[in-house]
Amino acid sequence: MDLAPLIERYDARFRARYGARLNNEQRQALFALRHCRSEQYGEILFGCSRCEQQQACFRSCGHRLCPHCQHHETARWLERQMQKLVPVDYYMATFTLPAQLRPLAWRHQTVVYNTLLACAASTLKDFGRNSAKLGGELGLIAVLHTHARNRNYHPHVHVVVPGGCVNRQRRQWKKLKGKYLFNAFALSEVFWGRLLDALTRAGLTLPRALPEECVVHCDHVGRGKEALQYLSRYLYRGVIREKDIVADDGENVTFRYTDSNTGKDAYRTLKGEDFLWLLLKHVLPTGFRRVRDYGFLNGNAKRTLILVQYLLAVIIEAYTPRARPTMMCSHCKAPMHLVGFRRPPWQSG
Repeated sequence: MDLAPLIERYDARFRARYGARLNNEQRQALFALRHCRSEQYGEILFGCSRCEQQQACFRSCGHRLCPHCQHHETARWLERQMQKLVPVDYYMATFTLPAQLRPLAWRHQTVVYNTLLACAASTLKDFGRNSAKLGGELGLIAVLHTHARNRNYHPHVHVVVPGGCVNRQRRQWKKLKGKYLFNAFALSEVFWGRLLDALTRAGLTLPRALPEECVVHCDHVGRGKEALQYLSRYLYRGVIREKDIVADDGENVTFRYTDSNTGKDAYRTLKGEDFLWLLLKHVLPTGFRRVRDYGFLNGNAKRTLILVQYLLAVIIEAYTPRARPTMMCSHCKAPMHLVGFRRPPWQSG
């Protein structure tokens, strides 16, 4: 079920109820979702390289909340991360913001999200340096998610960690033995203290009723490819896949999700305007980077990573950025090339 007709159908009711609460980023996202691949974004004209056939298509919006867009960016991100793989077991640490702090996060998204990512990364890096099994610099890939499986507002950070570290003083690579990285309860204690301290130093007023700890998981996830593929599915595809929107009766919208407890399909039904608001809660601040690399996986540590891969006899093929899919001529099936662009109506004149 397409998302754009749902937005058009429930737009008046949505704006009547939630219009005063929308920020600029959410208004832009709503426009993009409603008008993706329509005349509002202009047209691209392609010409056939063999015959004289021409074909026009509407441009996509490119918004990172849109389920139609960003598939190419997802593939490119995964390809880039595959260039950084090392032949060790990988682990995933998940740091979840407690429910008591979610209203604060909603009001101060940039500050809280940045703090959440920074504290998760610093906690893991210090555990890596102080660990008797490691004692060096870890590599981390951190990704911020803002929704649970049922699409409720639920900020948390997934961090993929290769099971090994770099000791720069000894110029040594040390591989982690076994299927255990760090104690989740110890991670939780350190992370929770750092997070509260950082938020306070940022000038935010914390609620009085706070839990004594937060939820942190640290699990073995096999080799790196599986962990990266898991993350890539949630990076750029938007909050919901259109195939998971299963019903709309003109009043309510029903969508499907995977229940985290049973692992089976579950269904949730909301009024149309509430469904749209649920999606727009996950619009990130403009320019915010939800994916960040640290340690020897950071872009500034390419030389270190190359040395590690050389020591571990990793064969990495030269990286060539994935080209965008080529449009084929409907008449002779030859590749088509870009020949022109028609501006959208609001840019004309």
